[in-house]
Amino acid sequence: MVRWEIRAATRDDHDALLALSRHLDSVNLPHDPTEIADLLAHSEASFRGQVRDPRRRQYVFVLCDRETGRAVATSMIIGQLGRKDAPYIYFDVFEEQKYSATLDRHFRHTVLSIGFSYDGPTEIGGLVVHPEYRLTPDRLGMLISYVRFLFIATHRADFRDELLAELMPPLEPDGTSHLWEAVGRHFTGLSYREADRLSKRNKEFIKTLFPDGDIYVSLLPREAQAVVGRVGPQTRGVEKLLRRIGFRYANRVDPFDGGPHFIAPTDEVVLVQRTVRRRIRRGIVAGGVRALVARETASAPWFRAVSATAFVGSDVVAIGDEACRVLEVDDGDEVAVLPLD
Repeated sequence: MVRWEIRAATRDDHDALLALSRHLDSVNLPHDPTEIADLLAHSEASFRGQVRDPRRRQYVFVLCDRETGRAVATSMIIGQLGRKDAPYIYFDVFEEQKYSATLDRHFRHTVLSIGFSYDGPTEIGGLVVHPEYRLTPDRLGMLISYVRFLFIATHRADFRDELLAELMPPLEPDGTSHLWEAVGRHFTGLSYREADRLSKRNKEFIKTLFPDGDIYVSLLPREAQAVVGRVGPQTRGVEKLLRRIGFRYANRVDPFDGGPHFIAPTDEVVLVQRTVRRRIRRGIVAGGVRALVARETASAPWFRAVSATAFVGSDVVAIGDEACRVLEVDDGDEVAVLPLD
């Protein structure tokens, strides 16, 4: 049975996405009905090709339970993070060593230095799985995450040569960021949430108000020191997944909360390399593997994928009748295939 379907999000998914955003409430997926509506409108225009510049496109995917019709997970791709009108802003993290012969003392200091990029990477983000579905044996987090790399592989020219993922650091239960309280609030007068939301629309205040010089982490409160470059408990599984497919810590962190940035050359990501195009052959699958199989159409939902048992040949991919019905494909139709096993 094909229970899980991934497709391009549409305006009809507004309430489902708003409910999922409650479990993340980030810049990419804010828990705000107006911003969710704008995000979905932008995503629809991106899938349709109405956003002419690929760097300005954003794609939102939803994973649906076909038994209940419920949207239970989401993820997204941002064509380019960092442009002239909206730079990619980060803290570089490096170590500085000091030694005094007089005292015979040696110190290692972690230092933060603000950086800007106007020609940045493609960002993968907005990954949320509803808590009730996180422990299902079908590994839904993997499916909704991996589909982004399949999509990037099949539209390679539209994306940058480097991919970026920003991971959430440890935050307090009420959403407090200790790094922001120690640094950002002093230079902007804004709360973490206020600054986070404003930065979605305008980053000028960060560039003009944040300090240009180095910030020594050892001068910050211990609570702030402890979160720099750390992965929060809610994203440790994402970190493992990213490392497994070729990402590494970039020695950069988010200037708001200290969350680590992971990067990878696009063409070296294992999932991008594994994705292939094949022609459909309907029928009973013998000796197949689990795979994401996706197709695109000229009308809504523009993109659809399922997890199915597939036999991947040199020219064709054989999948069962039910998977063909869900994808609305028949013999000879072209699909994208990402083997998962």
